[in-house]
Amino acid sequence: MTAVAEKPVLTGTRTEPGGSWAAVWALGLFESRRLLTRVPVLLAFALYLGWTVWRDGEAWGDFPALQDADRATQGAPLLVGLAVLLSVNHAALRSHRHGTDAHFAVLVLPPWRRTAAHALSAVTAALVTAGCVAAQFGREALRPGAVGRGSVAELLVGPLTVLLFGLLGLLVACLVRSALVAPLLIVFCLFLFLLSTGTGDGGTQWLMPVVGEASTNTLPTDLIGRPAAWHAVYLTGLGLSLGLLAVLVTGGRKPVVLAGLAGALALTTVGATGQSGGVSPALVKARERASVHPEQVQTCVRRDGSTYCAYPEWEPRVADWARVVAGVRSLAGGAAQERPIVVRQRIDARYGLSGDAALESLKRPYEVTVGTQWGGNRVPEFSAAVAAVLIAGDEETATSICDGRIVPVMWLAVGWESEPLDALRRVRLNDTVTGSDSVLQPTNGLYMTEAQTQVLRDLMDLPRGEATARVKARWADLTAPGVTAARAAKLLDLPAPDGKDECL
Repeated sequence: MTAVAEKPVLTGTRTEPGGSWAAVWALGLFESRRLLTRVPVLLAFALYLGWTVWRDGEAWGDFPALQDADRATQGAPLLVGLAVLLSVNHAALRSHRHGTDAHFAVLVLPPWRRTAAHALSAVTAALVTAGCVAAQFGREALRPGAVGRGSVAELLVGPLTVLLFGLLGLLVACLVRSALVAPLLIVFCLFLFLLSTGTGDGGTQWLMPVVGEASTNTLPTDLIGRPAAWHAVYLTGLGLSLGLLAVLVTGGRKPVVLAGLAGALALTTVGATGQSGGVSPALVKARERASVHPEQVQTCVRRDGSTYCAYPEWEPRVADWARVVAGVRSLAGGAAQERPIVVRQRIDARYGLSGDAALESLKRPYEVTVGTQWGGNRVPEFSAAVAAVLIAGDEETATSICDGRIVPVMWLAVGWESEPLDALRRVRLNDTVTGSDSVLQPTNGLYMTEAQTQVLRDLMDLPRGEATARVKARWADLTAPGVTAARAAKLLDLPAPDGKDECL
């Protein structure tokens, strides 16, 4: 017998250098388009934009501190991240749902390269989120009243959270081929996030993607002490670890993948270790100094005879404070109209952003406290503090006023405003303009009785020029200790109040 050697049949295809990766990029672009047009992702971005625009209407948004504005970009991307988790998981399970897994064996791309394409779609969603974060922060930074400095590391948290959740959904799809797992995972993530809210500064809190603060204090940038850079490193490493692990599970056991996974795990460990270091002794001393001896770190300037002392980042705010002081003094009579005062910016930074201690009233004559927040209710609160000090002499004495002197105090506080009744509502604890209520200030507040409120309302009903003339003409008697609300009404030629005139 003669043996016939058959030549192997050569295929008409050949592998081009980089061809497979070109296909990965093409598939990644396709999956990115599909991801960004899915209903959950579109709805999440719509809610993100709606929430951002709605917050823009807040009165105090015209005076942002950028060290707070950067952290304000971290909450809304959580919702986007959960939507991306669900959508990426759903896309990665598409072939399983349609029963076409077996057909992929004849395609050019192996499973691990298709997994890499899905990972690229999560990166695209993170980049879109980064654009939204940049626009949100940029709008705050461009406001004329903005102060402080933002942190790039804090701004990266939102996009990195979206990337992390997207890659988590991809990994889960590679491990468990069920569409029910992603919704359950979202519920678990929400529960875990709510459980970790308000747990303090413990190291475990920083293992979460977004770390909020228990208080709304605004501190100088150098005193915040959040390990934002280490946290960004941690999130980056964790996200890369999840993505590379998904590639590895689906068959990408290549040396470069194994090396990348090892590097990502090391990056995660380094970030987690760095962010758990706690507050340094130098920062503790700096916080103590800024809280107890603010004059040692502040810059003082003089305007119209008064002195304004502020932390370096708040120096542009001096003009706003001076405008309020000028408005208050324009309504005062006697020596108070020309009385120089010292406006001192004060904070209690000893416990960082987790502290929420009230500031004690100052005992130094004609020295007024102003906080680090401005706009909205903060303006009439500061105005009330200035008025009380001009009449009582110091903050501690002013807090004990419970007689008819409250009437000229509150007239000075709100009478210069374009809408004095609205200012009165915003400065009172319960947003009332009738009856008795507490008056808020940067330190300890005041209290208005029902009779005092009635006299003030009657005074505000007069034309501003006439009301100012009456107050100035009777200034000495109106600001004498022990004057009653009825006596103040008689001095101002107003109807006698019929409400209660008893202090708490």
